[in-house]
Formats: sequence, C-alpha cells, structure tokens
Amino acid sequence: MDVSVVNLFFTDQSPSVAVSRRGAHSAGMSRKLVCYPPIEEARLEPLREAAAPVEVINAASIEEAFVEIADAEAFFGKITPGLLAAAKNLTWIQSPTASLEHYMFPELIEHPATLSNMRGLFSDVIADHVLGMMLCFVRHLHTYIRQQPHGLWAPVGGEDERQPFAMGPAYVSGMDRLHKRLADCTLGVVGVGAIGAEICRRASAFEMRICGVDSESRRIPGVLEEVWPVDRLPDLLAHSDFVVIAAPQTPATEQMFRMPQFEQMRPDAVLINIGRGAIVSLDDLVAALDNKLIAGAALDVFEVEPLPKDHPLWRMPNVILTPHVAACSVKIPERHLATLLENVRRFSRGEPPLNVVDKAIYDRTR
Repeated sequence: MDVSVVNLFFTDQSPSVAVSRRGAHSAGMSRKLVCYPPIEEARLEPLREAAAPVEVINAASIEEAFVEIADAEAFFGKITPGLLAAAKNLTWIQSPTASLEHYMFPELIEHPATLSNMRGLFSDVIADHVLGMMLCFVRHLHTYIRQQPHGLWAPVGGEDERQPFAMGPAYVSGMDRLHKRLADCTLGVVGVGAIGAEICRRASAFEMRICGVDSESRRIPGVLEEVWPVDRLPDLLAHSDFVVIAAPQTPATEQMFRMPQFEQMRPDAVLINIGRGAIVSLDDLVAALDNKLIAGAALDVFEVEPLPKDHPLWRMPNVILTPHVAACSVKIPERHLATLLENVRRFSRGEPPLNVVDKAIYDRTR
C-alpha cells in the first residue's frame, strides 16, 4: 500500500504550538477536511473532486496540521491526542488502516466524532492466504518444500508404504492416511467479521465443515447459518482441525490464546493466526507445540514484529511463518482510495460513512 498512507508519523506537539499559528481559516469559511500525514499528489486531485464543496487541506507538517485542524470538521490520517485536543469542530475521522489497536487512545474513544476505518479491503486476499496455509498442511507441501533443496525423496507416511495399484481399493497406506482433503476437515473461525466470513466462504467451496464464534450475532447465508457466542470457544476448539484467528485486537481478545486454549484443541489440529499477534501467547504456543498438544501452526502476525531470529518457532518443522504479508496485493491501493473517496463523498452529502467503528470495544475501563 502507498507509503504516504501507511508509514504514519507518531510525532505530536502541544496544542499551544498551534494556537499561536491559527487564523488561516476564519469561522465563516467552507467546511474542511484535513489530511495528515500528507497524501501523494496523484490521490489529492480525485480526493478534492470527491469532497467538493468541502475544502481539502493536505497538511505538509505536524505544525500545519495543528493550525488547520482547529476549525476542521473532518480528518484523514493519524490522529493524535494533541491534534484531537486542538480540533474544535471535528465530526468525522477516517483511519487509513483497518487495524486500530495502535490508533485508539482514551480521548478518541470518548470523543463524539464518528470514526471509520478501512476494514473489508483485505478480506479476499487474507482468505486466500489462509486457504494456502491449510492446503500446505493437508498436503504436507511445507515439508516437501524443505526437502527439495536437499534432493530428498521422502513422502510423509514412508516410501516403503507405497503399494502398487494392484493391491486394490481396500488397502490404505500410511501415505494415504496422512495426506488429507480439506473436505475431510472442520474449520473453526474465531472472529467472523469481514475477513472471517470470506475465509468461511472459501472453505465452503472446498466442502469443509465450518463453525465460528464471534462477539456479535452473525450468519453467512448458505455457508454458516449460526455463529456461536464466544463462550462456546471450547466447543469450537474441541471439534476443529484448523482453528483460524481472524479477530481484531481489543482488550477482550488480547492473549485470548494461552495454554488452556491449546489444551482444549485436538492433538492433530493446526492453529492459524492472521488476526493480530497479541491474541496469541507465543511462549505458550511454543510449549504447546513442544508438548504435542497441537500438530502445527501457521502465523502471519506475531506479538513482536519482526519475529526475532533466535525465536524457536523459526526452527520448528511443523510451523509455517509468513512476515505479515497476508493482506498484500496489487489491488489494495486502488481499493483503499476508492473507500476513501466514497466516504469523503458521503461526508460532503451529510451521510454516514462506510465502516463505522464501535469505539466502545476498545475501552479498557469497561
């Protein structure tokens, strides 16, 4: 995605710095949308067209952002406590990201402005990544890829188990038993939002059995008619061959997966995390793998990123690690811009934005 959008600055200054520089826009001027960090010029023109008659200010510095946000009604970018305190008329804030764990702070949660994010842009891309991970495990592709540089012909189940077809259909070899179909597996999805729902749809195409838990009552017509409440997580863990974490990071989900949850999983189950790293205790996951409480893991997100080079997960043959790339695709930047433009049009027309965030779920005082 566009570096100018994603590499957000966390620099902040006291509102007092901005007070002395205010006055560039009087109270009688048009409605205003402030962007900071600044967006690239190629995106600026379509943004101004979508916003009209709302004025778009592309702040080049944090100092300019402080001045301009004072009388702005809308903001796109990385809002900080100082910027929020300087804003007197703010009614809408658009986050440039889907994840919000590093975006939220108490004053923002309490502020009356509507907050929207970029969720839904990555759902199909991440779902593809998850299906790839599951296919690796049922077909042992990760094992064979590791053998390939060594010229090693070693089928899982053992070469001596290979039998001629003349043995007939009644004979089941070790290789047959250990190479599965996704259709023979149960998928359990933790967090059935936009990403989780797309994972379920793709899994349904592979004829997998599917169950899911979520904090909200949901259904996916034709795929999953009932999503269980979170208190049924133990049931999901007990029945699933693959447990996929697709939940956001909130106070309720942080460290959601520790040793008790791994003990509830099947010993032949695989944990997949494409949600947020803080949801899984890596120390407990390593212990669960060492003690064969679960069969494997596939992770795209981690408690600490980058994952340290000396972390034991790197050396585990039953673990697939990808460096936080599940959401990467050439299509994402254009989707990002399209969502921003649509929400700016809605703001200009006085309509609610897409992807409104329930800020209360990030409140740590509840």
